[in-house]
Amino acid sequence: MPDASVDAAEAAGRPRIAIEAVTPSVDAGRFPVKTIIGRAVTVEADIFADGHEVLRAEILWRGPDDADWRREPMAELVNDRWRGAFTPTGIGPHSYAIEAWRDDFGTFRRDLTKKREAGIDVALETDEGLQLLEDHASAAPAELARPVADVVLRTRPSDVSARVTALLDHATAAAAKAADPRAHATRSAPLPLEVERIRAEFASWYELFPRSESGDPARHGAFRDVIRRLPMIRDMGFDVLYFPPIHPIGKTNRKGPNNTLTPGPQDTGSPYAIGSEEGGHDAIHPELGTLEDFQALVRAAKEHGLEIALDFAIQCSPDHPWLKEQPGWFKWRPDGSMKYAENPPKKYQDIVNVDFYGPDAVPGLWEALRDVVLFWAENGVKTFRVDNPHTKPFPFWEWMIAEVKRKHPDAIFLSEAFTRPKVMYRLAKIGYSQSYTYFTWRNHKHELAAYLTELTTTAPKDFFRPHFFVNTPDINPFFLQTSGRPGFLIRAALATTLSGLWGMYNGFEVCESAPLPGKEEYLDSEKYQIRIRNWNQPGNIIQEITRLNRIRRENPALQSHLGVEFFNCFDDQILYYGKPRPSADGAEIQDMILVFVTLDPNYERTAPYELPLWRFDLPDDGTVAVEDLMRGNSFTLTGKNQTIYLNPNELPFHVWRLTKQGAAI
Repeated sequence: MPDASVDAAEAAGRPRIAIEAVTPSVDAGRFPVKTIIGRAVTVEADIFADGHEVLRAEILWRGPDDADWRREPMAELVNDRWRGAFTPTGIGPHSYAIEAWRDDFGTFRRDLTKKREAGIDVALETDEGLQLLEDHASAAPAELARPVADVVLRTRPSDVSARVTALLDHATAAAAKAADPRAHATRSAPLPLEVERIRAEFASWYELFPRSESGDPARHGAFRDVIRRLPMIRDMGFDVLYFPPIHPIGKTNRKGPNNTLTPGPQDTGSPYAIGSEEGGHDAIHPELGTLEDFQALVRAAKEHGLEIALDFAIQCSPDHPWLKEQPGWFKWRPDGSMKYAENPPKKYQDIVNVDFYGPDAVPGLWEALRDVVLFWAENGVKTFRVDNPHTKPFPFWEWMIAEVKRKHPDAIFLSEAFTRPKVMYRLAKIGYSQSYTYFTWRNHKHELAAYLTELTTTAPKDFFRPHFFVNTPDINPFFLQTSGRPGFLIRAALATTLSGLWGMYNGFEVCESAPLPGKEEYLDSEKYQIRIRNWNQPGNIIQEITRLNRIRRENPALQSHLGVEFFNCFDDQILYYGKPRPSADGAEIQDMILVFVTLDPNYERTAPYELPLWRFDLPDDGTVAVEDLMRGNSFTLTGKNQTIYLNPNELPFHVWRLTKQGAAI
């Protein structure tokens, strides 16, 4: 019921203009929408008012260094839906809102035009128009009022016909628009926007264990060995080099090969058992080198166009200094012992977890963990892959990531949360730039299409960026265990063309797949021992990975997961999709990346498909030019109905660039 205590004057001050259903928006503004620098943000809203007056609207937006709002116009689409766009030019937290108002002079001009065309005497209307301009001038600053006042002075002595001409003149409309007092102006509540650098959405990650880079199974690798590998990683087209934890490794309950509990004296243990007498999360494992060595690696990587990403794993070896120095950061059992970590049926006897709400944890533990990230950021690391963030408190992540980004707005956080969708999405909302996904286990046509459709057309499109890793040290997918070289090419093609973010753990390029029997784990896992590989062994797919990464760099359509469209190919084993070149203004499509991937690694496939001529505004008998980006040849296709052939033993996918005949690429 209406509030009876509100008087008429107060009620009259309420907005006459409604601004509703503003998009994009995440949970009504509780969390920021995500975008990248230089990309136009398209904003829509339902904007309407009582009556028939002309309305105008603008987007108001500002970045972290803007004292005042910047403005961009909005235009009405249909049925009171309005749209506009703005383009952030810096990174960091932004905000945007919508302001709408009655355009009284615009309403007058519309009605005057109609009356004149109907032959109605408009003498009195011209007096009203001049009075309206005088009102605009009296309320405007001097520099805006003067052009409007000049129109009134020139026009008032004129006859009716000359007055009409002057009032409907475009210059008069422009002067009135600039001086408009914006009657009944209404502003929506500001919405948050997080603008990040391009690598938050477009990057190719390569993961390796520095300790395996010596080339000698008897010698522990060091950062200087990684420096020698940088040219090869760069030449494959990667731009992010990611390491598992590089910190001192504990000895208590140290793991041996294949996760055994009986290590020998020379066994290296798991780098996830963080902490020993040499230090904790802000220290370096002595056999890898010194902090100066690490800084040299960061500099060398930058010279090769690579940046270093580090693993941030919030767990401790029983030997971690924090257990003695800060016992209140842990949960102790009644007998004085501590329960080791586990994720049934997996057991992690070599690590224990912190207690985020322990007796001394707030603020001590929270600040110490934040300071660990800041320490590495100040040593040149701005990208962090976070281990199992879904097992730590949401409030901690929202606070910690905001604290880091306050000092380092270019920081990027990748969530390694293989868990329930709503939990993964919440982590993205509270600050994670990227997330691992279910892609690793999506092998069938319908589930791949459904998953990408969810990520690109429903709510997650505004805040969730999927990172498609084809394998990890923890995950040796069953598909790769049995599919041979074609299977590795299939997964690489899917990852590199479906998402702007993809990654691989080394060994993938030489089709490494030997499993622990019955498990999605690697035999002789590098998590527990040094692994030396021959990168030139027969059957490697280095050339294909290099080509795919190059295609991604050269084609903006492949630099995001957004924009993917699935088309009809009449074979349940062929995934067929396209990505038009991004266009900020909705212009007609001139070129599109078209991808066919067979999901069958064993047999040749031939199938009919529909060429998407309609996306180029071409008839069913139209013609497009095709450039085969993997094979390097060109041809034309005419007609909607076509046939595709895929041979997994040659190349189990096609990546084409389609253009309208005669259009410039």
